[in-house]
Amino acid sequence: MNTWWDIVVGFVLGVVEGLTEFAPVSSTGHQILTRSLLGIQEDDVAVNTLIVVIQLGSILAAVIVYWKRLLSLFGLYKLDHEEKEPAYQPGQSRRRRHRRFNLLHVFIGIIPSGILGVLLHDFIKEKLFGNVTVLFALIAGGILMIVADKAKVQVTAHTLDDLTYKQAFYIGLIQCLSLWPGFSRSGSTISGGLLVGCNHKTASDFTFIMAIPIMLGAATVDLAENWNVLSAADLPLFITGFITAFIFALLAIKFFLKLIDTVKLTPFAIYRFILAAVFGIFILM
Repeated sequence: MNTWWDIVVGFVLGVVEGLTEFAPVSSTGHQILTRSLLGIQEDDVAVNTLIVVIQLGSILAAVIVYWKRLLSLFGLYKLDHEEKEPAYQPGQSRRRRHRRFNLLHVFIGIIPSGILGVLLHDFIKEKLFGNVTVLFALIAGGILMIVADKAKVQVTAHTLDDLTYKQAFYIGLIQCLSLWPGFSRSGSTISGGLLVGCNHKTASDFTFIMAIPIMLGAATVDLAENWNVLSAADLPLFITGFITAFIFALLAIKFFLKLIDTVKLTPFAIYRFILAAVFGIFILM
């Protein structure tokens, strides 16, 4: 690819990544469809690596949005509600103090998909990245989202600090579905959160915070595998894609968090069905 085309590809894929990574619509499905529309081959190493690099841009956006919460997990920042919380008094309930969101919640949430992802890494790469499998994942993920939206589950976690370790573990188990490309990490985990008693905002917050170590780990592995085949000529592609993904992911996260309590998951599920239909027509052409 020439430099100008590299910049165009980096920008387009960066926009797609930034807008879809944290929305429950499957960034993988959008990336595959966009690559096909741009005429990019599946075995293009530079573009495959770009998709990893632009995920790092999305990760940085999530870090910026949640920086206070992330620092608080390491005891480096006191959140407003922690500063206002009175000291424990004898006979006072410890419920709130016991449930304060911490690193163990994140660890418990990422362990199931982390273990399964390592065990099935080669199988997923070889068998599940086809157009047909992604198409069915779009539909299956949409169905789960509608089921989660319609389920009559009592909300017990109104904020992250209400989240229990058991809920974090169950969400982590449901997150394993996102190992199926096209299913959507955020779609599976937000749905899982709703099914175990989180409201939409808490499920989304937990989803985005968990995504940071998961995406960082996956990106590091993929970069290590492809590092030797990259060259300085690929820099315009990577720089453009990274910056674009960061900017659009930052905007998308903030917009989604304001939107999710109002529109819920069902409209995103319907969009997935429409995308699957377009995807199916494109495959058959």
